[in-house]
Amino acid sequence: MAPRMRLAVLADIHGNLPALEAVLADLGRRGADAIVNLGDCVSSPLWPRETLELLIAKGWPTVRGNHDRWVSEEGDTSPQSSDGYARREIDAAGRAWLGALPMRLELPGGITAFHARPDDDNAYLLEDIEGGRLVPAPAAAVAARLGGLAGPVLLCGHSHLPWLLRLPDGRSVLNPGSVGAPAYDDPTPPAHVSESGAPSARYAMLELDGSRVAAELIAIPYDHDRAVRRALENGRPDWAHPLATGFALPPWA
Repeated sequence: MAPRMRLAVLADIHGNLPALEAVLADLGRRGADAIVNLGDCVSSPLWPRETLELLIAKGWPTVRGNHDRWVSEEGDTSPQSSDGYARREIDAAGRAWLGALPMRLELPGGITAFHARPDDDNAYLLEDIEGGRLVPAPAAAVAARLGGLAGPVLLCGHSHLPWLLRLPDGRSVLNPGSVGAPAYDDPTPPAHVSESGAPSARYAMLELDGSRVAAELIAIPYDHDRAVRRALENGRPDWAHPLATGFALPPWA
């Protein structure tokens, strides 16, 4: 029988340093055997360099998100682009670190971690888009997107929406929500928003005890006003509103 394990699952930090620091303080009180980071580490108009320095120092197992990939590539450094701002703030070594992250990780206990889908870092796994919003996808659709990927627990991020889904075949799929970006708008067709509904820092605590799988979805307060001010100082009210409210400005507004 596999030993009991408590795994803290983080995702979508997006350069929000005070949110990450609040999560680490909360973890210090709760305790965990290990921590895994599901990617999209720095892309934002917030603190990409400082966040990356902290993540490198921690050395947690980390998978590469779509924004990590985009920041690591050569491209625009405009401050009006979240990827561009992060790319400009991070040095070549930091960009190389992001680009070298694996797309998928196999963890103890038969856990598989990836950012979005196992074979696509920029496609939703647990959600569909309907009426300009993310809605839960049918379990059969989620199972089809996973293909034959086995294991008792599959970890994903990307949508910023916390959710634990138990598939009919017994597999559990966990999205911890976003540490640092509680809502966003995506104008890419079909345009849509993702909204958690509160300006909280989110993560999950996964507990494995033999065949038992339990997860706690955690939302904690942090100094989100500090993040709002940072976004406004960098000319990004589109980031400030979600950070302050947990709701997005619709991309079609």
